[in-house]
Amino acid sequence: MKPIIGLEIHVQLKTKRKMFCDCKNDPEEKLPNVNVCPICLGHPGTLPSPNKKAIEMVLKVGKALNCQFPEISKFDRKNYFYPDLPKGYQISQYDQPLCFNGFLEIEGRKIRIRRIHLEEDTGRSIHFKDKSLIDFNRAGVPLMELVTEPDIRSAKEAKKFCQELQLILRYLGVSDADMEKGEMRCEVNISLDVPNQDYKVEIKNLNSFKAVEEAIEYEIKRQLKLLEEGKKLESETRVWDPEKKETFPQRRKEKEADYRYFPEPDLPPIALKDFDLEKIFSEIGELPSEKRKRLEEEYPELKKEEIEVLVEEKEATDFFEETFSEAKALLKGKDTSSLLRTIINLMLTDLRGLMLETKNSFKDLALKPKEFAKLCVAFYEKKITSPVAKKILKELYGGRAKFEELLKKEEFEIIGDEASLKKLAKEVIEENPKPVADYLSGKENALNFLVGKLMAKTKGKADPELSQKIFKALLKEISQKE
Repeated sequence: MKPIIGLEIHVQLKTKRKMFCDCKNDPEEKLPNVNVCPICLGHPGTLPSPNKKAIEMVLKVGKALNCQFPEISKFDRKNYFYPDLPKGYQISQYDQPLCFNGFLEIEGRKIRIRRIHLEEDTGRSIHFKDKSLIDFNRAGVPLMELVTEPDIRSAKEAKKFCQELQLILRYLGVSDADMEKGEMRCEVNISLDVPNQDYKVEIKNLNSFKAVEEAIEYEIKRQLKLLEEGKKLESETRVWDPEKKETFPQRRKEKEADYRYFPEPDLPPIALKDFDLEKIFSEIGELPSEKRKRLEEEYPELKKEEIEVLVEEKEATDFFEETFSEAKALLKGKDTSSLLRTIINLMLTDLRGLMLETKNSFKDLALKPKEFAKLCVAFYEKKITSPVAKKILKELYGGRAKFEELLKKEEFEIIGDEASLKKLAKEVIEENPKPVADYLSGKENALNFLVGKLMAKTKGKADPELSQKIFKALLKEISQKE
């Protein structure tokens, strides 16, 4: 019995103002009810005015997702009664959305997109033991809703769809789509392909990709179990409990008729000919799928998982490509055959490690690609050792230090004096008889241990190639004496 899964995804748009008034769009404002006015509070006699920028953002998303566009779109009233909906209805779109009939390709499969429309967000309810309060800062925030066709066939595919959509939204700059902050909210509609049973279960409260995947997996098992027990499945809305890892019933599922949609009388229809679509679409730029393909073709040395890391954040690819370009220029025609591997390793291990520690993104990175390229080239040409490179990177990370200045410091100078290193290598041999014996008995890996001990003595400043050469010569002498 195959699962039939569709998604409804709400996304807060990054406009300066709310959807139908001039209040500041800042759902994260800590002080309650400061970004409000008679319009977004639903006072009688007020008139909404649509945010043109929000409409343009949705059109941009529609183009990126291969959608069609109507000549005329319109707003509608969606009627339902909750305390966080001050007007008693929500301005949304019903039968004439801004975008329709699109698709997003996930691992070779096209997931069809039924519609993308624009509406206003509700207020935020804050519950206590004996009362509930409402913050209307979020009321009226531009909210894009995307509805897929029931084309998804697994929890994993649903998760990947959400992740790819989030990437696209971030590339387009229309939303940060942070699920933990509620900027992107997913609801799943799921049923099993069962003869003579027409039902649909909606799952709410999914605030992470992991929750999307786990909730679908649980719900498939729950529905299968009910069928095995001979029970009939009913349409309902359920809520995901991330601690218990299960869904529980909330209410019966509403149907479209329950909302009593009718055209919004206070807003005129939207004629798309009034928008400069050519200009709007020209701002889209390279999308994640296009970037993956280009990186694979232009940089065949990159591994698939490295490409995913670079695509994950738009600015990461820019940083990598600019660093690579700067590094090649610094080498001035010298051999660059393994330069890319040097850069990607330093970038995705050492640099990214520092970024994870400080919770920084490439967008916020103070270190410039030009300075990072100088470090990469010095390491590539073996002018500095790996431990020294790590230390210098920590100094460069804040964006204030310069590579050339750091290199002049005594603590970062590489020790390439053969006599000095030979003396220290003899000390290491005397202090470590077992690894010496292991090497002499044919265990060549023991040489790395001895070089590591020498590195420790020199605080990572010993020339690694010269160190290996010295150890091999000294150990050969010992072997010949024996």
